[in-house]
Amino acid sequence: MSGVLHGVGVGPGDPELMTLRAHRLIAGARVVAYPAPDHGESFARSIAAGAIAEGAEEIPIVIPMRAERFPAQAVYDAAAAALAERLRAGLDVVVLCEGDPFFYGSFMYLFGRLSREFACEITPGVSSLAASAAAAARPLCARNEVLSVLPGTLPEDELAARLAAGGAFAILKVGKRLGRLRAAIEAAGLGEGAMYVGHASLGRQVVAPLAEAPEAAPYFSMILVPGRDPHVG
Repeated sequence: MSGVLHGVGVGPGDPELMTLRAHRLIAGARVVAYPAPDHGESFARSIAAGAIAEGAEEIPIVIPMRAERFPAQAVYDAAAAALAERLRAGLDVVVLCEGDPFFYGSFMYLFGRLSREFACEITPGVSSLAASAAAAARPLCARNEVLSVLPGTLPEDELAARLAAGGAFAILKVGKRLGRLRAAIEAAGLGEGAMYVGHASLGRQVVAPLAEAPEAAPYFSMILVPGRDPHVG
């Protein structure tokens, strides 16, 4: 019998926001894989470190964090092959994923490569969106309002068009794009009430009105533009 591939969301950063199921699966895993930069600590592993059993095999999936392009598909191909070897040997494999595995999570690339051959189970996690809204203490939307989740990497014309459509917005992948994103939000007349959240749920968390956001924003930051329901807030 082949092992089961588990995509386990470990939440936005605070280990206390891991679910009980995530903790149980990680603690019982003989093989634990996780995304890792080529320099520095794996964020996903740092969240789950207290749950990883002594003696468990750890497989870092090293994804270079640099501006120039790199063969990302080759990285996931190699990682999938390594995990498939353990799965065929009958070992369950737990893959850690920051936030939620299927919400902009890197696990989906492994799922696409392995789910046809192996049983896969997904353990959802507290997403960065939920954690950021909680940190900002601002309801995102209500009633018939529409919430749109936008990557900060969108071209300027597409970003402007989506903001003009109205509703509530959560903009991810902010980082060095903060200035451009803030300008687009203000140009759309949505600056009032917009919030910036960096490193949600961690000790270094920063929450501020978008107009007062720090110029140097980390990759793990988000801009929230709440809806306009008059009965909320």
